[in-house]
Amino acid sequence: MKEYRLTDWLPTTKKEMELRGWSELDVILFSGDAYVDHPSFGAAVIGRLLEAQGLKVAIVPQPNWRDDLRDFKKLGKPRLFFGVSAGCMDSMVNKYTANKRLRSEDAYTPDGRHDMRPEYPTIVYTQILKKLWPDVPVIIGGIEASLRRLTHYDYWQDMVRKSILIESGADLLVYGMGEKPITELCQKMKENPFIPYDIPQTVYVVKGKQAIPPSISEKEDIVLHSHEACLSDKKKEAENFRYIEEESNKYEAARILQHAGNSTVVVNPPYPPMTQGELDMSFDLPYTRLPHPKYKGKRIPAFDMIKFSVNLHRGCFGGCAFCTISAHQGKFIVSRSKESILKEVKAITEMPDFKGYLSDLGGPSANMYAMHGHDQEKCRKCKRPSCIHPKVCPNLNTDHRPLLDIYHAVDALPGIKKSFIGSGVRYDLLLHESKDPAINKSTKEYTRELIAKHVSGRLKVAPEHTSDSVLHIMRKPSFAQFYDFKKIFDKVNKELNLRQQIIPYFISSHPGCTAEDMAELAVITKRLDFHLEQVQDFTPTPMTVATEAWHTGYHPYTLQPIFSAKTQREKLAQRMFFFWYKPEERKAIIQELKRMGRSDLIDKLYGT
Repeated sequence: MKEYRLTDWLPTTKKEMELRGWSELDVILFSGDAYVDHPSFGAAVIGRLLEAQGLKVAIVPQPNWRDDLRDFKKLGKPRLFFGVSAGCMDSMVNKYTANKRLRSEDAYTPDGRHDMRPEYPTIVYTQILKKLWPDVPVIIGGIEASLRRLTHYDYWQDMVRKSILIESGADLLVYGMGEKPITELCQKMKENPFIPYDIPQTVYVVKGKQAIPPSISEKEDIVLHSHEACLSDKKKEAENFRYIEEESNKYEAARILQHAGNSTVVVNPPYPPMTQGELDMSFDLPYTRLPHPKYKGKRIPAFDMIKFSVNLHRGCFGGCAFCTISAHQGKFIVSRSKESILKEVKAITEMPDFKGYLSDLGGPSANMYAMHGHDQEKCRKCKRPSCIHPKVCPNLNTDHRPLLDIYHAVDALPGIKKSFIGSGVRYDLLLHESKDPAINKSTKEYTRELIAKHVSGRLKVAPEHTSDSVLHIMRKPSFAQFYDFKKIFDKVNKELNLRQQIIPYFISSHPGCTAEDMAELAVITKRLDFHLEQVQDFTPTPMTVATEAWHTGYHPYTLQPIFSAKTQREKLAQRMFFFWYKPEERKAIIQELKRMGRSDLIDKLYGT
């Protein structure tokens, strides 16, 4: 086991800077999360990346914004810029439930305390820094900034808000995974201290009558409906979203412009997907993989969850309507090399409290590793938000052999007793029939091995609903596929004498879902003998198709009206059907079924 010194972490205080012999910094990062020096935590990744460029970088985790602001002053001003991120989650999703109740725990804070970050830290931290150091550029990034880069609906304030770049007063916004834009930004600012506006995957604001710089894309600019037009016409906001999503998921995208007041928000197109070498480099930086020593004796729940897990790839081509992964990471899968993965697993085996069990070998979706289009030229022209909805794209290579190879190599390492798959598995990929018999054979092998060797008693899958019309809006496969997969799961368990469970995830109150759809879900899940636990009420988060449909009442792709349960009564009427088996819900469910004229379902749930 390696013995670490304080200087093995990026500095967080003046004293730690002095231990390194530094009197000045190039970049200071402010983060809404605790500082965990691990590739799953964005501030650590960006900090280590800039350090690898020879820059002097420090991190100020969870600064106190309520006192005399000493945390914002203690390291002085950086030579290049301040970087600000709210953390690994949107701060409002992190802080509140779908019912807008305060969560009992903040997973990214020592001992789970929920009072260590403000609401919208991106805005709060930036405004403080701008007041204290008006001449120093502030660059914002991370999930919160990324998903709020244009006019967006904010569920917690129930209002349509401008780009977070305008609201915060920052100088530049980096969206998506930030390694490439931040690297180019630093290289340019080392030569010239001014903010460059020609970097892909960045957003900037042009004020008043200033000229808009020439585009870095060869494609014609897309000009969205203005912020003010969105405020007065919800249909225009819905229409905007289709362009935003399509350009986020293109290989070669156009620049997007949106007017807001007397300013114009300019979204440069994203970089092409990272190469395997670039992704490996990001994961192979000299992380300690541990929380900073200042948290000694304190528990950081998010770290406990990922401590013994390994992320194999980035991106997700599922395109689920309620999910933000493709808006942030994109739909193109970028996979790490086997060498990089095995190097990380070996580092985990040397941790003092590792007992031989990996909690997850996964990614945004567990079984998309190394999958891509057979013909990359077709992918370059494609603007479909999902490669598997409404049907699996015939150009998609669904070969599970590279992933099986990773599992076998990991399990063969000394010190590994078992590797589990904790990420959600896409069973539609496991049921897909390819034209290549070898691929179909590998999929069957993968499915059997997954169930036989990599389930820690419970396998997570996400059918999300039982109604095919709701599933179509969600961009999820028909529930018939869940039945097919469950049959395979049960058969393998029986053959191997295993007593494993399948744990399905479901969502209520999604756009297009009615109380009747939920009543039928209750009957179907009862028939399957499920007492549901992993359920959630739909939470509208910025930058998803579902949120725009929920808020505007129109589907962004068809502009047709769509129903959403919005009032507390409507939402609770849907949610209670998950819990038909609880005696305390029975009376209300029977009343609701009578009210909707579906007394036939009472017998199916409760007998005559």
